[in-house]
Amino acid sequence: MSANRFVAKPADAGESLVAVAQTRYALSNIRRGPGTNYADIGDILDNSLLVYFPNTRTTDNWLWVEKGGLKGWLYAGYVEFTPAIGAQPPTHPKTPYDGKIALWHWKGLAVPQKTIADLLKDIRAKAPAISQIWVKISDGAKWMGEYDSGALAINGREDIDRWVAACHRAGFEFHAWAVPHGLRIEAEARLIIEACTRAGVQSLILDIEREKGNYWQGGAAAVRPFMLQLRRGLGNRYHIGMSVDPRPQQYRTVFPHEWSPFIDSVHPQTYWQIFRKSPEDALSSVWTTWGGFDKPIIPVFPGGAETQEQIEAHTLATQLHGAKGLSWWRYGTIARWQGVDRPIEITTSPADPEAPPRENFAEQVIILPTKSGFRSGTYTGKAEFSARANTWGWEYLYVGTAERTSKVWAEWRQKLPQNGLYEIAVFVPNRRATTTRARYKVHGVVGAASEVVIDINQNQHRNSWVSLGIFDLDRGQDNAGRVFLNDVTGEPDKFIAFDAIRFRRIVSTPTGYLPAPEPTRGRRPTRVNGVYVADGYDSPIGTSEQRRADRLWPPGWRDASPFGRRYFRGTPSEAYHTGADLNFGSPYEDKGMACYACASGVVTFAASLAVWGNVVVIRHDPLFHPSGRVLYSRYGHVQQIRVRVGERVARGQRICEISDAFGRFVPHLHFDLSATTILERQPGNWPKLNFSALMKNYVDPLDWIRKHRN
Repeated sequence: MSANRFVAKPADAGESLVAVAQTRYALSNIRRGPGTNYADIGDILDNSLLVYFPNTRTTDNWLWVEKGGLKGWLYAGYVEFTPAIGAQPPTHPKTPYDGKIALWHWKGLAVPQKTIADLLKDIRAKAPAISQIWVKISDGAKWMGEYDSGALAINGREDIDRWVAACHRAGFEFHAWAVPHGLRIEAEARLIIEACTRAGVQSLILDIEREKGNYWQGGAAAVRPFMLQLRRGLGNRYHIGMSVDPRPQQYRTVFPHEWSPFIDSVHPQTYWQIFRKSPEDALSSVWTTWGGFDKPIIPVFPGGAETQEQIEAHTLATQLHGAKGLSWWRYGTIARWQGVDRPIEITTSPADPEAPPRENFAEQVIILPTKSGFRSGTYTGKAEFSARANTWGWEYLYVGTAERTSKVWAEWRQKLPQNGLYEIAVFVPNRRATTTRARYKVHGVVGAASEVVIDINQNQHRNSWVSLGIFDLDRGQDNAGRVFLNDVTGEPDKFIAFDAIRFRRIVSTPTGYLPAPEPTRGRRPTRVNGVYVADGYDSPIGTSEQRRADRLWPPGWRDASPFGRRYFRGTPSEAYHTGADLNFGSPYEDKGMACYACASGVVTFAASLAVWGNVVVIRHDPLFHPSGRVLYSRYGHVQQIRVRVGERVARGQRICEISDAFGRFVPHLHFDLSATTILERQPGNWPKLNFSALMKNYVDPLDWIRKHRN
């Protein structure tokens, strides 16, 4: 029987059902027929929304499924189909957010647009599904204009009216949000009431977090008097929501039972990147922690997260947990809109073809402290900076914060390859970064009269990239591509870190673009519409001729511990293996042999880890076209690393050598592939005996490379 023969959907397939497919594996194959002897035509990811036909189930447990234009047979033994909630009526009291997608706006200085109309026009063009704009009106007893400037700043009721009118003309609802401090209760409440009683202000969201000096500082005793003031001014029918850090350890710090009588909805800041969790685990924790609060849960999601994770979070929140609304933090940090621009209710069939991504990243440059493109100095004439080794493999600088007078400064300067939109992000290390107000200044932004100032709470982040925003940069302007930071934060007894800066140019896919057809043998492009793409995968070891040959692994090489094998049985090291342990010849013969990038991509980690020794992680380009599958590869126990974080590598480029983790192991290359972002968040991830975690995050490297050699 030919593997390419196609078995069509049965004529008596019966009724279709929309479901969330919760899979045992990171990638589950859709095949041309009901069996592994049929060709693989595509994959579905864990927590994907799809259509399946229960009546097509075969005696050996294959089902007909349809997902994003793919139609074929899926083995149901490894998939649990959970019915999607879809458009079922809500079980909680109605809120202004039901059926709506909202976008948070922080301040005008943090966005490239200079008028409200231009900002709203851009949102409408990029995300038609968004219907609400949540605008920050105040911080403590001050209008937000105290921290902003320009036409988007809010300094009083007239500015509220301008925003409301502009939103109405553009087809958006205006909702207010504020950060109360609980210190000047009457003044804070009076300002919020003045804003929210203006015509067209639909609701209020209070950002209640426990962070000394920036958020709620009034303790439990101030909650009731503050909320009584608000309710007297706004009435009991006016909807007030509360946005919180949803982690279990933060629950009691915001005094939820004090707020409960006055609050109508809760908006958990479900930032799985900061929490170092998957979207699934983060959302499960949200409902476990805040489900007992007995208020409608309307999650807040990170706009800068990976698109596939955004889609997964959207699906889980709306179709499993029953959230009737969502919001995205924040405008100005969203580079790719495909995951954001999705309605709450299912309006089209998950079986329909999905549109390709409209935005993607092109060139990327990372400027490391003390390296080319970085300068620093002091105003005191003394050596003020201290240096520390970064967990990610480079050295960074830090210093104690200054309240008013700066002692040090640093700048990162990138020569722009061309004009256009750039995402600029900063790396925050896990040590000596405790300031809540690192004030980065971005220069050369089109339309800005001076630098754009972005405050970053370094204390919230650990070994992660944090977006400053999306900026329209003109390389012809003075200081274009320059980021500046000093030590003035207004805080005593904190540390501020001066770490890496990343520039990523954003390109838009032309309207009408269609992905490439099914891959065939032969040369494929490595860039499509300005986006780098992977033209295939190869073995990470062997000569160039061997890596191009049909045999995997090359002659003389063997895999001592194949994917999924349980090894070191009966010892503390017992585990399921995440990839391949590649050896050549007799023991120690392969030490010093070259390792090569299995596909094109960008290095995300290159440093030493406990137990592992030296490790390299590469985030590979999307396979064949901009909407193709993105994988991460890891090369463990190596030596002589030739690449650094942020460097682009080509397929087959030499990146390191096989070694022994500083004598811990017999020399070999540990090589694995992940279909999730687990290796970007945790380069040393090791699921040990958690077989479910293994299968949800890793794929068999031998099988993947064999199928995607091209």
